[in-house]
Amino acid sequence: MEPCVGVMMQTVLPSFGDLLAFDAAARHGSFTRAARDLNVSQPAVSRRVAALEADLGVTLFGRETKPLHLTPTGQTLFDVLRSSLSRLETAIADIRRVQEERKLTIAAAPGFLTYWLLPRLSALTAGFPDQELRLLTGDQRQDLPEADIHVRFGDGDWPGVTAVKILGEEVFAVCSPLFLSRQGTKPDLSRLTTLRLLQLSDRLDRNYDWQHWFRAVGIDIPRKLNAIVFDDYSLLVSAALAGEGIALCWSGLLDQHLKTGALVRISDEAVTSDRGYFATFPTGTTEDSVISRLAHWLAQSATSPEA
Repeated sequence: MEPCVGVMMQTVLPSFGDLLAFDAAARHGSFTRAARDLNVSQPAVSRRVAALEADLGVTLFGRETKPLHLTPTGQTLFDVLRSSLSRLETAIADIRRVQEERKLTIAAAPGFLTYWLLPRLSALTAGFPDQELRLLTGDQRQDLPEADIHVRFGDGDWPGVTAVKILGEEVFAVCSPLFLSRQGTKPDLSRLTTLRLLQLSDRLDRNYDWQHWFRAVGIDIPRKLNAIVFDDYSLLVSAALAGEGIALCWSGLLDQHLKTGALVRISDEAVTSDRGYFATFPTGTTEDSVISRLAHWLAQSATSPEA
């Protein structure tokens, strides 16, 4: 006697595109509105639904009145399909939410990103291995609302945000050894006003410029300084490294260049204030959230050696 072999028949499902067209038409009661929902033409929806009806061998819509109404068979199919699609939509939304939670965006001024954060990038990625990091240039919250953390320069008092201090403000003069050698002897403060100065333009007037710095250290300045103005701190630093003049340095930003001797302090005087760089994020963010932990990591790493 030959063994009895069971054969499992596999149901062949209709085209998913046909099912979606049917779902949209059933929800809207109109092929025209379904077409707008799916961003296709009305005849395309009509053809899809007709193909589904031909595939199943049944009528799904009664077309004698408007809006469209489902036949009993169509209602049964719609109920099952809507339940399945709802679960699918929920699952996809959950997957996307988890993926979004893995992304961390830091926005900061180009100078801070280039000279402070990039040397610590390896340590940062090691500290947050499960996060996808994105760095944006810009420190104004209103311009980059999608950033999780904005590193901002100021006094730490901004409405609606928690501010964690990364660096305090200490500003001193630096130049390259090449520029210094051209002077013969190390110039005193009063002579600095006659030398070529590299100036950062800041339309928001947040940072020290040479005029404010000289006044803060008690030096009278001439009516006009021998200054070249830059709107980007990275360009200004590149000019200083090339021996083109003297730059103002914010403590913590150019530590690498000072350690290697590529830049040197041209005087011992420094100007300090209560301002500085702060990691800011929306008030109400829980302390154990990845955003809060990242902000505190940035603050703690300011006192750690660079990676």
